[in-house]
Amino acid sequence: MDTLLCDELVQEIFNRLPPPSTAAVSLVCKRWRRLLRSSTTSLSLHFPPPYNPTTITSFSTFLTHHPYLSSLSLAAAAAEDPLIAAASSCPNLRHLRFLGTPITPSSLHTLSGYCTHLSSIAISISRPLSFNNWLPYFTSLKSLSIFITNSYTETNNNNSEVKDAIFDHMGLGLESLSLCGILPGDHKLSFLWNNCKKIKKLQLKSCESVGDYSSFSSFLKSLKDLQELELRTCRSIVDLILLKLSETCVSMESLLIYDGGSREGLLQFINRSKCRLKRLDVRLPLDLNNAHMLALSENLNFSGLACLKLQSCCLVTGEGLRSLGRTIANGLDELSLINCDVVERESGLLTSLGQILKRLRKLDLSYNHTLLDKELVSMLASCNNLVELKLRGCNRLTKTTLSSLVRSCKKLQFLDIMYCSRIEVDAVEWFLLNSPLLRRMEVEQSKLSEGAVKRASSKFIEIVS
Repeated sequence: MDTLLCDELVQEIFNRLPPPSTAAVSLVCKRWRRLLRSSTTSLSLHFPPPYNPTTITSFSTFLTHHPYLSSLSLAAAAAEDPLIAAASSCPNLRHLRFLGTPITPSSLHTLSGYCTHLSSIAISISRPLSFNNWLPYFTSLKSLSIFITNSYTETNNNNSEVKDAIFDHMGLGLESLSLCGILPGDHKLSFLWNNCKKIKKLQLKSCESVGDYSSFSSFLKSLKDLQELELRTCRSIVDLILLKLSETCVSMESLLIYDGGSREGLLQFINRSKCRLKRLDVRLPLDLNNAHMLALSENLNFSGLACLKLQSCCLVTGEGLRSLGRTIANGLDELSLINCDVVERESGLLTSLGQILKRLRKLDLSYNHTLLDKELVSMLASCNNLVELKLRGCNRLTKTTLSSLVRSCKKLQFLDIMYCSRIEVDAVEWFLLNSPLLRRMEVEQSKLSEGAVKRASSKFIEIVS
């Protein structure tokens, strides 16, 4: 029986199996284990202590059995030995994620010699920061994510300063840069700011500063090709970044701001921006208000918004949402109003939004805890093009909403009703039976009857609990 299928066909079958099944497959026979390993391109591993010659050798041997491994996520309590073992055993790695334990510059330099094809790295490093003695040697690198782990300690290293100056304008090929944990004393970041001129995606998280202001300012001015910007919990630097980009950047299509910035700074950016944003994702509970909604509707550069996500924005009212909705109605594909008071506070708002935004394909109203059936049903009556709907945590919704979905949203493929406590077992089974295009549902395991599981299986619907 084992020899009926050729190696290529068996490997193709393995590639289509869900990840939890791979452990069982490797135990069937030696041939299946060999074929599974040779078809594996991505691994996520936890390598616990102890780290001694025996365990390191075993780890290396295990990795060498995966000759086509191109992506590795590794967690270990120490960086040096596990990292070098992985690097020496996987010369074809393209993507490496090694977080938790900080990696030293010398280990990174060694890594660059083993894995010459790395295009994506996510790592933790510690202060004092240093980039010039390892980063230039990753010649294929396109994406870099750095988590700075320890508190700042003032250090003076004249030799390092000289080296920074030598490599100051060498130019790196990075297109995506993500930094977490920048503090005011991190002046060595000037190496990144001076040499990353091709960035298309910039992510900053939990950053209190930008290090060297002068080099960072020049960096922002040089970002002619920036397409995506994400600023998470960076209150002290958000206004600076938005103001600079509003003056020079015209290519940005996606902007995310969570928990940072000021009303005035964001309003200035909206009014001055020359970017033709396609995606706007904002979580600013006390900083976003109707003035921003009206400014977005008046700046024609934002009329092409395809995705609008608002989270916990309690100062926005129906007037602001309607005004913006009328401006972007022709292009808006996705709308999220997550935990937004206005959804529950203003009766009839969802009805009018549904009538304005008839082209919506994706809608997320999660965690609007007091949202009622009648409000949502009146919106769904106009949203006939929906393919994705998220209602997680809307615990006042009932089977009435599911009935409306069957009547009005015949194209629906994905539904999230996790933690909707008033939607019961029989309603879930009925919905699965009457939704011909549904491909995925997220719902608690306790609400899945035996009949519902059978229905989902026979219709190839993925259930996530």
